[in-house]
Amino acid sequence: MKQIKWSLLLYAFLAAAFIAGIGVAIAEQSIIGTIGCIIAVILIMGMGFKTKAKMRANGQL
Repeated sequence: MKQIKWSLLLYAFLAAAFIAGIGVAIAEQSIIGTIGCIIAVILIMGMGFKTKAKMRANGQL
């Protein structure tokens, strides 16, 4: 069984939470909330992909 990469799991949960936040913000008709969640998703997913690339380059994956 492979070891869990906790940092990547955290990024995945955060991204999923902000994607859900986009839906909530749209339901509440909050433009600021929607834009904030979209920006947060882009940042979190970018950091996750960046971390995964570094881990792959270092042979940790």
